[in-house]
Amino acid sequence: MDAKLTGGSDRARALALFAAVVEAGSFSAAARVLDLTPSAVARAIDRIEARLGVRLLLRSTRALTLTAEGQAYLLAARRILADLDDAEQQIADQGSPRGRLRVSAALAHGRLYVVPLLGDFAHAYPHILVDIALTDTLVDVAAGQADVAIRFGPLVDSALTARKLGQSGRVIVASAAYLSRHGTPRVPEDLHAHNCLNFSFRRAEPTWPFRRDGHDFNLCVEGGIVANNGETLGQLAAAGVGVTRVGRFSVAGEIAEGRLVPLLEDYNPGDVELIHAVFVGGAHLPARVRVFVDFLAERLTGSAAHGRGIGENGAAGED
Repeated sequence: MDAKLTGGSDRARALALFAAVVEAGSFSAAARVLDLTPSAVARAIDRIEARLGVRLLLRSTRALTLTAEGQAYLLAARRILADLDDAEQQIADQGSPRGRLRVSAALAHGRLYVVPLLGDFAHAYPHILVDIALTDTLVDVAAGQADVAIRFGPLVDSALTARKLGQSGRVIVASAAYLSRHGTPRVPEDLHAHNCLNFSFRRAEPTWPFRRDGHDFNLCVEGGIVANNGETLGQLAAAGVGVTRVGRFSVAGEIAEGRLVPLLEDYNPGDVELIHAVFVGGAHLPARVRVFVDFLAERLTGSAAHGRGIGENGAAGED
């Protein structure tokens, strides 16, 4: 241990030990800070003085006193250690981020909008290994199950940090073939005569919201199928099974291609789901997490792919 602290091959540790002794005021106090024995600290100081050929500290039973050479050595030690800290911080901040990055994203949103961006991210950050899992099951980021999770809807109170990526409106859709067989609903109440496909989430309500003449109201709907993700509901609707209400982002392609038709837009209440990236923030946020969240915010914020209502970027805050 002593050789490592004082040898010429590790001058930085010797400088740090000397500064710690002066700051602590005694060998025994410094030993407690450095997790060494007082005799080991004393021998280390002896070897520094022997190498320099000068006395740095005057010892007495009550205190340690710096000599003029010791004062100069202390000033140099503090300056050099500060320079080392600055250099390491600059390398940590500006160096190429690296390591495994575990990302959790919802099935539909991940497949449609996150996965297509990963090639560009991998090209920009070749030393980061992206480990992405697409699932509609909520993972516990705080417990270390993922480094970054992309969440839809309201966020529960927690110690996590959230970065807003945008927001997505909702839309009621059905296929032209379904509408030709069952008729097109003109007012919300017409949905009572239709097979309404809904979400199976526990937080999902068996009602759909509408707005008429500035007043909001909910309408109970029923159907023969429920699913745990919007992509499945959109696929069923495109196959002519029924009518569904999903995030606009998940059916934007089908609407653009004419495979799904938006319905009752005059009664759309304009409700949106916020989209956030959540992660463990703080002073020691890994560079790989920071650059990935920044990348998502840059590429997804304002993207028309999310549908009507996208475009506002929120500052980092609490989840």
